[in-house]
Amino acid sequence: MVVEFSNIFVIVFIVGTVFSFSLNYWLEKVDFNFRKKHGKEIPTELSEYITEETLIKTCEYEDARYKLWIPRTIITTIVSVALLFCGFYPTLFNIFWHSTKNNIYWTMLLFAFCASIPGVVIDLPFTLFKEFSIEKHFGFSKMTAKLWIIDQVKGLFISLVLGVPLLLLVIVAFNKTGNFWWLWVASGYTLFSLIISLVYPMFIAPLFNKFTPLDDGELKTRLSEMLKKCGFKANGLFVMDASKRSKHSNAYFTGFGKSKRVVLYDTLIEQMSVDEIEAVLGHELGHYKLHHITKRLCIMIPLIFVMLYIVSLFLNTKSLYAGFGFTTSEPVFSQMQLIGLFLLGEVFGGFSPVFSVINNWSSRKDEFAADSYASKLCGSGKPLTSALIKLHKENLSEIAVPKVYSQFKYDHPPLIERIQNLE
Repeated sequence: MVVEFSNIFVIVFIVGTVFSFSLNYWLEKVDFNFRKKHGKEIPTELSEYITEETLIKTCEYEDARYKLWIPRTIITTIVSVALLFCGFYPTLFNIFWHSTKNNIYWTMLLFAFCASIPGVVIDLPFTLFKEFSIEKHFGFSKMTAKLWIIDQVKGLFISLVLGVPLLLLVIVAFNKTGNFWWLWVASGYTLFSLIISLVYPMFIAPLFNKFTPLDDGELKTRLSEMLKKCGFKANGLFVMDASKRSKHSNAYFTGFGKSKRVVLYDTLIEQMSVDEIEAVLGHELGHYKLHHITKRLCIMIPLIFVMLYIVSLFLNTKSLYAGFGFTTSEPVFSQMQLIGLFLLGEVFGGFSPVFSVINNWSSRKDEFAADSYASKLCGSGKPLTSALIKLHKENLSEIAVPKVYSQFKYDHPPLIERIQNLE
């Protein structure tokens, strides 16, 4: 189980890992230096709304998150590289392969579960520190230890209920459909995603939060009229008890078809006026009326088929497995395609920032368009501008960041750019 450092896949993995780590470290450093130099400056557009005290607190919050990001990223990167290079995964596979008497279904289920444990364990102290130290210190988190544990148990249960059948179906596709496995997996994944979009709002989300119909009154009347005006048929307006975990606020659409519903955080209702909430909903309706979600699906679904087809061309390449210490002798090799999926994810995962730039550019373009739609729908851009400023103030989000940072890290435009667009 010796790693072949001259192997092309190992070389690509090393280059990708160094590239991703170096780029992300540089981007975070650029943002930190920009915040240190300009973070407390009040833009002229916000002189009436933002105080220096708010900006100071925002800088402190972002600095705390940055100082946690550094050790978290360094340690998780070192561990992920060490696990690939020390023979951990080949040993894990061989143990389960022999102990289950060459049963590929049990082998892959046990491998997938155990292979995920080191990452979860390493990340656990950082997750806890962020939730119970940083978020609590800045007045966001209302999480208790008991509630956190319950959330983790529920999350694990849902992952098993959804993940195990999906993994088994993928293994069946590999074993029964030969070289056309990618076609069946892509089709199954697309169908599975659509089913989850139907099931999530009705059965999964209520396991974590309480959703109650929005009370009668001016807010419900105006939002209902706006939905009717735009031809958006929703299965109700709901308020989510987000405040039991955090003071962060938001609003969103969820579901698909008849399961669509509009969800408002209770914190959002507390923080904003009726005009502002109406503008936030108008923004979300902009995505719907401008067919942003449909257009994105029309791109992503064919892309899934293309990517899986390309992946299928690599899976029978023995050097992919041998480079990381896996045995490539028959009959074991014929059962290792899922291992190949895992390895290719590790090999090329470091180049994901390149694709993030493209995705973020497209997403920011849609956000500007949705803002403009909300402005026309509400008769003015002022309510949405006011709502965005409040969201940033309440969530202690940075109001301005370096251009290069937003290109790689932001799928929504920075606040200043959105206000300028609305004006």
